[in-house]
Amino acid sequence: MLLRYKGEDLAVFTVGSKWKPNKAKEAKQCYGTSSLEHPGVSMIACERGKYYLGGALAGLRLPTRVFPCATPAAVRARLPRGADVVAFQCRNPVHRAHYELFTRALHAPNVGADGIVLVHPTCGPTQDDDIPGLVRYRTYEVLKEETANPRIEWAYLPYSMHMAGPREAIQHMVMRKNYGCTHFIIGRDMAGSKSSLSGEDFYGAYDAQEVAKQHAPELGMETVPSLNVVFTQEEGYVTADVAKAKGLKELKLSGTKFRQMLRAGEDIPEWFAFKSVVKVLRDDMQASAAKA
Repeated sequence: MLLRYKGEDLAVFTVGSKWKPNKAKEAKQCYGTSSLEHPGVSMIACERGKYYLGGALAGLRLPTRVFPCATPAAVRARLPRGADVVAFQCRNPVHRAHYELFTRALHAPNVGADGIVLVHPTCGPTQDDDIPGLVRYRTYEVLKEETANPRIEWAYLPYSMHMAGPREAIQHMVMRKNYGCTHFIIGRDMAGSKSSLSGEDFYGAYDAQEVAKQHAPELGMETVPSLNVVFTQEEGYVTADVAKAKGLKELKLSGTKFRQMLRAGEDIPEWFAFKSVVKVLRDDMQASAAKA
């Protein structure tokens, strides 16, 4: 069977088996729930066919993408040999707090002095209200130029988040190891998902961190907990515990308010977002509005 995508011949699939899956069990095992309120469960139930096929897959070529996604081998080849490589996963534009988070990870006790960060965002299709992958890619590229940090490498992962919580954290660690990483930053509520009806979380805020830490030795990886950094009027970015201990005044800007300010053409505080990133997002909003 020839597999094609957007007119390109990508692989040959030899069918070796065919079966009717137990989708409720699959959903429970993958996502920890069989509720259709979870987007991943909804995908299994509503988007996948009645039958599954198994067999051998022989690749013919890599797909043509609108932005470059280097292969694992290509990324590994450009990483410094013998140095710790800390992977930072995200699916949104990188703002100041993110940058503070992953640069501070270089000073974690289990990261060597010559370690680097690999910023490795997922750039595949996302949820309807998320920023398109191509736009996110542009924000990363301009930020790479603006910061020009020799201890930061950038690469892009052609993968779509499944919001599977702790199990997805394990999957991300496996993928990043293949790209040459030795450490992985685990954020609070990583790959978390909320009920589409009640808004309640399917996973605990620290479930992903606990599961990843538990299985990291088996995977040959180390975890780096994501620091909770906040911006303060007196000392700039510090960790939340330091801000609380010193009684510092925190400045906050919600994602909703940020988007409203973007649309309204208002100035975005530089402590929150990089100018280059803001320009890409604003230009895209204006272009989208002009087409509407």
